[in-house]
Amino acid sequence: MRTIIKNFLVFFLVFLLLASLFSLYENGSSRSEMVSLDQIITAIDNESAVAVVVEGDKLTATLNDSRVISSKKEARDSLSQLLANYGVDPIKLKRLEVQIKEPSGVSFWLTTLLPFLLPILLLIGFIYFMSRQIQGVNSRAMSFGQARAKEVSFLEKKNRITFKDVAGVSEAKQELEEVVEFLKSPQKFLNLGARIPKGVLLMGPPGTGKTLLARAVAGEADVPFFHISGSEFVEMFVGVGASRVRDLFTRAKKAAPCIVFVDEIDAVGRQRGTGLGGSHDEREQTLNQILVEMDGFEANTNVIVMAATNRPDVLDPALLRPGRFDRQVVLDQPDIKDREAILKVHAKEKPLAEEVNLRVIAERTPGFSGADLANLLNEAAILAARRNQKKINQTECLEALEKVMLGPERKSHLLSEKEKKITAYHEAGHALVAHYLPAADPVHKISIISRGRAGGYTLKLPTEDKHMHPKSEFEADLAVMLAGHATEKEIFGEVTTGAQNDLKRATRLARQLVTEFGMSEKLGPRTFGLKEELIFLGREISEQRDYSEKIAQAIDDEVSHYLKTAYRQAQNIIKQKRTKLELIANRLIANEVIEREEFEALMAK
Repeated sequence: MRTIIKNFLVFFLVFLLLASLFSLYENGSSRSEMVSLDQIITAIDNESAVAVVVEGDKLTATLNDSRVISSKKEARDSLSQLLANYGVDPIKLKRLEVQIKEPSGVSFWLTTLLPFLLPILLLIGFIYFMSRQIQGVNSRAMSFGQARAKEVSFLEKKNRITFKDVAGVSEAKQELEEVVEFLKSPQKFLNLGARIPKGVLLMGPPGTGKTLLARAVAGEADVPFFHISGSEFVEMFVGVGASRVRDLFTRAKKAAPCIVFVDEIDAVGRQRGTGLGGSHDEREQTLNQILVEMDGFEANTNVIVMAATNRPDVLDPALLRPGRFDRQVVLDQPDIKDREAILKVHAKEKPLAEEVNLRVIAERTPGFSGADLANLLNEAAILAARRNQKKINQTECLEALEKVMLGPERKSHLLSEKEKKITAYHEAGHALVAHYLPAADPVHKISIISRGRAGGYTLKLPTEDKHMHPKSEFEADLAVMLAGHATEKEIFGEVTTGAQNDLKRATRLARQLVTEFGMSEKLGPRTFGLKEELIFLGREISEQRDYSEKIAQAIDDEVSHYLKTAYRQAQNIIKQKRTKLELIANRLIANEVIEREEFEALMAK
């Protein structure tokens, strides 16, 4: 409707413009004063006219006073015959400057036909463009079922990413390099009876580089690369998603050999038969069409489907079977070597000072994904630019690390002297207990400067990457979490709300030890509770009890036992090492921050 109104206004303005031009022409050609024929004859007879112009049936006379008068005459009568009929002396005609003009074709069209043709032409043009608009709407309606996949040409050099730009996922790169090599030289594999893989599924937590690997495959492969998001298939109209899948694979077959990349495939690939939407659910129809296109009655050759998801647990089993997604590549969080390699890749275009040690940053970032590391260096660059520096120093990198982990410094959040003292002792308790428990991670930094939602923090990081955690480590973590609460009770005789988050984390960990990790000696090696998940929403909505009320009471007793044991352990260390506690707290009150070297020096005294 808005387009039709816009076109109508355009035509209306064009009509006004043409009408104004025509009126200007008419005004320009009719500057003379229209009078009767007798007045012109009288002017010629009185010799007050100095010039006469004859143009068809129009007679124009210029008078002595420079006035111009016009009149109409019979087209067939000449000027001399007209004057003779009126009895004017022919000698007076000779004294005039007489000019005979033939009417031009342009003047004829403008004055005669254009006033009638112009509205008709404008009306025809308006109807034509309106019909084109309606046809455009129809064509867009017909193209509603076409896939909106974008094709990446392998000839594009700008912003091209290759496997050299991806670090930390060597096994995944090897799997994908074989796919690229198969497309480049398929005969090498076909001679051995190998068949091209139908699909490659990239699985891993967010930020581990799934989409980046797909972009690297697009940069390495000398074949067309189509990419689309899983959410672009599903629409509110039933059948549109399936139609777009068919259109996508039709385009891919024409461009074969090629690669089709579907990002976030869990948007359409969730398990069927969940009871939501019925058998005519749009998402299920789209998934069915994907299954048929990948490995249905008609075989698709030289079309490789790549997909990425961070929720492989909700995907339909038919999508994961061999013949559809033959390869399932898992991308884990990078270890320390991979983190250092990733940091080097992201540091290529950043001017780092010579003192910057990426290995130290890699050691302090366990659990960071590739996206987190890229964000860390970006924050360091922003900090350096804010300080008007030409290079990024180690200081900015470490500050950016804390900002990414805990949030920005809240310098405006000023603590009173009493709150500052309570916070200093609270954090000193965490650090003291962590230092004297062998299974706890070493302390890297203690601070009572507010960051994010925390009033203070104790940063403790593992010395190496861990994939399995023993019971002793969890018990040490519980004691460290409860140490702040125990310190407040020991020093000030009462506790504050500052330990709220510590208590919540400790309770959750203790319950996991009992119900998930099987680390309860009383209840034995088993899990408790079946978590049910609404597949359609991908959220956990309930926990089904697979145990009796008696066992539920025993679980609560075991959780309380873990927490009380850890609290007593922290309390004993605080009482025995109170001198060290006072030393750490006083240093925090004075300096607000204690680094690892300074903390170890205090503990060595």
